Parts: sequence; C-alpha cells; structure tokens
Amino acid sequence: MRCGGPFLSRIIRCLAFFGLLVGLGMLSAFGVLAQSAQPKSPGGPTPSVAVMPADPQIAAALKQISPQQIQADIEKLVSFGTRQTLSAQDPASIAARRGIGAAREWIKSEFERYSRDCGGCLEVKTDTFTEAPAERIPQPTQITNVYAVLKGSDPENAKRIVLVTGHYDSRNSDTLDVKGDAPGANDDGSGTVVSLECARVLSKLKFPATIIFLTVAGEEQGLNGSKHFAQMAKQQGWNIEAVLNNDIVGGDRSPQQDTSAVRIFSEGVPVAAGDVELRMIRSLGGESDSSSRQVARYIANVTLAYDPGIKPLLVFRLDRYLRGGDHYSFNQQGYAAVRFTEYREDYNHQHQNVRTENGIEYGDLPKFVNFDYVARVARVNAATLASLAAAPAPPANVKLVTKELTNDSTLTWEGSPAVAAYEILWRATTSPSWEHAENVGNVTRTTMKLSKDNVIFAVRATDAQGHKSLPVVPTPER
Repeated sequence: MRCGGPFLSRIIRCLAFFGLLVGLGMLSAFGVLAQSAQPKSPGGPTPSVAVMPADPQIAAALKQISPQQIQADIEKLVSFGTRQTLSAQDPASIAARRGIGAAREWIKSEFERYSRDCGGCLEVKTDTFTEAPAERIPQPTQITNVYAVLKGSDPENAKRIVLVTGHYDSRNSDTLDVKGDAPGANDDGSGTVVSLECARVLSKLKFPATIIFLTVAGEEQGLNGSKHFAQMAKQQGWNIEAVLNNDIVGGDRSPQQDTSAVRIFSEGVPVAAGDVELRMIRSLGGESDSSSRQVARYIANVTLAYDPGIKPLLVFRLDRYLRGGDHYSFNQQGYAAVRFTEYREDYNHQHQNVRTENGIEYGDLPKFVNFDYVARVARVNAATLASLAAAPAPPANVKLVTKELTNDSTLTWEGSPAVAAYEILWRATTSPSWEHAENVGNVTRTTMKLSKDNVIFAVRATDAQGHKSLPVVPTPER
C-alpha cells in the first residue's frame, strides 16, 4: 500500500493501515498463545484408543440371547417358592418342586440340556460341601454350586479360564426363614439366568480358552458358595483370568431406573495384596490398576465393539455401601473379579416379604424385572467372555526398565502363544481409561518416546483376527 495523496489524508490512511497490521499481529500472537496453552495428552494432541474389531461369530451369538428365554427362566426359578439356602433339599421337596434343592436340580438339568444340544460340549458339575454353623447358618448345612465347563479347544490355552456367575439362592425379610416365599426374581434370579443364557448361546461356539458358567448358593448367608468355589480354584491352581459376577441385574421397573446403563464395580487396591505389593502400589500411584480394574476397562472396550444396547458405568470401588457380593470371594483369592448391578436399585423389591402396605408393593417378583434389560446385560457378559476366551494369553512378566534416568521408556515381556502382535497402551496418571494404543509388532521389547514419569503403561497381546487380551501393567525392573 502506498501512503500517497494530500498530507492529512495520507496520515489518516497510513495510521489506519499500521493499526490494521498491529491488530492482525496481536490476533496472530493471541492465537499462538492460545494454541500453546492447550493441554497436550502424553502421546500427542489426538488421543486414540484401538477398539477391538467385532468377531462375526460372537456378534451372531449375541443376537441369539433371548428376553423371552430369560423371562421363562426367571419365572421358573420363582416357581420353586423359595430358594433360601437353608430350605428343603430332600427328595420329597425336589419332587414337589419347592425349595433350593428343586431349584438346584433344575439348573443342573438346563446345563445338561445345553450340553446335549451341542453334542456334549459342556461338562456339567456340582461342588457340594457342608458349611459349619455361623451367624446365618444355625446348623451344619449342605451347599451346592452348579456349573458347566466349556473346555478350551487349544491345548496351550485351555488352562486359561474366564468365568461368569450369579447366585441362585434367595431370601425374604428374615434371613433364616426357610418356609416363607422368597421369589428372588431380581436378587438373584436375574444373575443366575445370565449364566444360563451365556451357556446356552456360547456353547455353540469353540474358543481356545475355557469358559465356566457358574451358579452358586449361600450368597445371602455369607458368600458361602462362592467362597468355597474360589478357594477350591486357588488350591487346584486354576488360572482364572476374569470373573464376571452378576447380582441384581434385572433393571427393576421403578421410575428412577436408567435402563441405558449397568454398573460395573471393581476393587482398586487388591484385598489379596501383600506388603511388598502394597508398597509398590503406593509408590507408583497404582491404586487404580488392579487386575479387576483392567477387567472393568476391558468390558467397556468390548461394549464399544459390539454395541449390546447398554453402556457400562464403571464404578471404581469394590461394591455398594453396606452390601457385598460373590466377586469379593474371588478377589480374596487374588483373582480379577467384578460385579454387574443395575443402575438404581429399589430396596422395596429386595430382601422383603411379598406384601402391600400403604399402597406400596414389596417383594422380589418377576413383574418388577425388565427382561429386555437382563438380555442386554447378558450380551455384555457373553461378549466379554467370548472375547477373552478367543484372545491370546496376556503377556507375562511385563517389566518397565528403570535402571537409568531417561526420558524414554523401555518395556519388556514374555511372549504368548498364537500372538500376531503386541500393543502398548498408555494414559495420563489422572485418566480413568486407557487413552492411547500403539501396535509394536510381534516383539518382546520396545522403547517408547514417552517419559515413564508422566504416564501409566500396559501391554496386551492381539491375534491375527484382532482378539485382544487383558492389558498388563508393568512392574519396575531396577
């Protein structure tokens, strides 16, 4: 621009021009400052989590989960009148189809029917023991867990186990009432049928790893059945990678319910951690990186892949206030275990005698259960079980090299069979979920251009079809 013309006009035009330049400069400078002030994630400006691809066979199996079948199964469980752990188990009561013994035999027969339908693919078993007298068990009582095993097809992976469970016992207002009705449609008929329905649809497929479909008794008396089963698994050296406990997943038909979400509870600091592990957790900020927490995050990842019509709400605590569940029995033995529970519970429909008072209906009846909701929860469970059972074993002995001061981070691990590649995950120390994933190929050592001081790492295995293992957080190698 030329600043020509009469003197006054030239001054005005030139001042205006220089003012524009200054203004543009200031705006440009502000833009640079604003951009530089934006927080950057540890791996760059665009976080990317590698979601596992959906397996067509698993997706097809999920479509077979039936709300109608779930309704029929819950109504059948309720038809036994009571499934209180101390209720009748004698042949006469079983023939009369009342009491926990009759319910036990029916569950066993359903697993056996599924096994016949798949050519004997399920090994149906019972775990029976006598529980000694305790606060809620006035006399020695026989307790029986019923379960079906879908053994893995790959000899190298068959020892890996993923497990789904629910408790088939029920109660009313009186924990010791063995004769009164205790329908237990939601607590925990709903969780029991999740195990049954997962067995029905997944038994038609084959997986490298083993899946156990479990139903336990004695939960209302003190987690007795799950405690015995978990202890048995530990004593026999079972390699259980994940336990999915479903307890009160009926989506109670109350106004405050949110049928778009299901809560997933997971312990932070492992209850089974020893002193050395506890010191390491404290020093490294690993309070949110237990194996149970990784299972919870895996469930969220699976849900993104299969879109089962419901979203997991991850709750980072062991359980609800004043309550407990069978996943804790497995946590006590050092296993990764989480609890599924509906978004909001209606306590008028739990642990209550069936009655109406002041216009309020009490009791755990089928009419309060949302069978479509239970089906969606069952799909999340089935997708998780199948994805884990189809995936390679998680990498073992994962280490983060900390021998020298460096801004890079070197990770090492032991390889797993049938692996196509490994992925490094990382997130900010303040993030609840994995934010980034990078495929590093089929190697057992890699160096990331990231400071170990600023992020939390994990390593997971993936096969050629994209099935992904649970992530494993490294321990320091000094």
